[in-house]
Amino acid sequence: MSEARAEHGARLVPVTGEEDVAMPSGTPTGPGTLRTALRRNRRRLGLGTLLICGHQLCEATVPILIGVGIDRAVAPGDGLALVGWVAALGVLFTALTMCYRCGARQLMQAIADEAYVLRDELAAKILHPRGIRTELRAGELLTVASTDADNVSYLLDYVPRIAGALTATIVSGVVLIAVDWRLGVAVLVGTPVVLAGLQFAAPRITRRVEAQQELAGRAAALATDLVAGIRPLKGVGAERAAARRYRSVSQASMHASLRAARTQGSYLAASTAASGLLACGVAVLAGWFALTGRITVGELIAVIGLAQFLMEPLGLLAIIPSWVAEARGSAERVALVLGAEPVLPAGATRTSRPLNLEIDALRHGSLDGLHLTIKHGEFVGVAVYRPGDADALMQVLAGRAAPGEYDGQVRLGGVPLHDLDLAHARATLLVEPHNTDLFAGTVAENLDPGSAADDDGLDAAVRAAAADEVVAAHHAVDERGAGLSGGQRQRLALARALLARPPVLVLHDPTTAVDAVTEQSIARGVRALRSGLTTLVVTSSPALLAVADRVVVVDAGQATAEGTHETLGAADATYRAAVLR
Repeated sequence: MSEARAEHGARLVPVTGEEDVAMPSGTPTGPGTLRTALRRNRRRLGLGTLLICGHQLCEATVPILIGVGIDRAVAPGDGLALVGWVAALGVLFTALTMCYRCGARQLMQAIADEAYVLRDELAAKILHPRGIRTELRAGELLTVASTDADNVSYLLDYVPRIAGALTATIVSGVVLIAVDWRLGVAVLVGTPVVLAGLQFAAPRITRRVEAQQELAGRAAALATDLVAGIRPLKGVGAERAAARRYRSVSQASMHASLRAARTQGSYLAASTAASGLLACGVAVLAGWFALTGRITVGELIAVIGLAQFLMEPLGLLAIIPSWVAEARGSAERVALVLGAEPVLPAGATRTSRPLNLEIDALRHGSLDGLHLTIKHGEFVGVAVYRPGDADALMQVLAGRAAPGEYDGQVRLGGVPLHDLDLAHARATLLVEPHNTDLFAGTVAENLDPGSAADDDGLDAAVRAAAADEVVAAHHAVDERGAGLSGGQRQRLALARALLARPPVLVLHDPTTAVDAVTEQSIARGVRALRSGLTTLVVTSSPALLAVADRVVVVDAGQATAEGTHETLGAADATYRAAVLR
């Protein structure tokens, strides 16, 4: 089933899209997600990495060229040779600049492409017609599809940085060996030792970053819920309680961020100090060798220049593991969403006429063996005494409950609901929940997102839902209809459902926020517009129940009475107390 919104919480079932989309095969993992990012960007990544390595090679060559020029041009006083060496430096600087610009362009394109692809994959998964099983709420899913997707794509920046830093370190080490083997050994042996020592902190960084991202997602989810419900919160005077709840979650998120920042800061301090000490040690050793005559002045300048240059790649090699740990933490969250199992099975059967809706011995939630049949073309009202029974029924009809999560059967046109081809089922059965969402945009876009309805159909749906004045008074709609009253939101959502004209329509309390006069108008309008089509209204509205062909009473999870609104009202005191007002 189709719904007019994506539910917050454990299962999300979308409303948009006309075709079923294949679920990704296999079970994604965090490392697998990172490998996939590298694999599908290998061309740009390879070229960009090669150019960044070329840039680092040129950077390492600069102090070497300066040192050689001093020994061969400045020391002997050869002005012509000096001009040549200066020209060579100019060519070298041009080459390193071009390598960096072209390499960065390739890598930035790859990063942007990967972030886009990941967000697209996550959005497709989250909005998949079959739904997904996940405990993440809407705000947390938004964080995964934005921040975490970006963090994973940044891996494409880290790989060339690592390759470039290694290139610079190896070239510098080889040159230092050529000057004096002890200088080269200090770099080529000292660097791996420093990096190995720093790796002990990587798992802790990963854990704290993952905790930070999880709590940030929870805070975002709660903020989304509070913003959406700000009007009813104000109505019941619960703003302070809501603020205290958000403050608690926000502070937990802040403390997690501070813990992660302290861990990363300590790691950065240790890595910077270690790499700086190594570079300084090389420079001091070279100065001693120059004083003792083991190396020339030009070689001393080259070694000091390389030592200073090495501080950047050594520091980068030391800090990169914390960046990769952050990317891996995000990749785990991305994989959690991409690997979520579908709620509904992939049906392949299509219904046949007549489109009877049959509920047979349904047990789900508080429902306890509910039997209910709505024949093709009937307008049936269901008066539910316990809200939990209505919610459980709507969950099953809307496809938010998997077949294994309830007992009994729900059949549409004689076919079990979960065996139906999903696209066909969504075109046949529309479930409009009580709490529905509107979206930022125009009123017309909310009523007819696909711009497929003709003017006459649109006008008829708007009149039937008594939404004329809403359409006339409002052109734009804020996110979730925040600028509209509850009754205005209900009427627009009802008009949208009526405009779709599904063969089978299920409505849940569509008029709870409107006045009695408007409710009477809506009841007559819905009945007239749905003439000849199958309609099930779960409601306690006397106006809607009065226009129904028959009313089924559900109490304690079972159908306990049936008749017209008038006969039930005359004979059943419990019905009168629950419905008549």
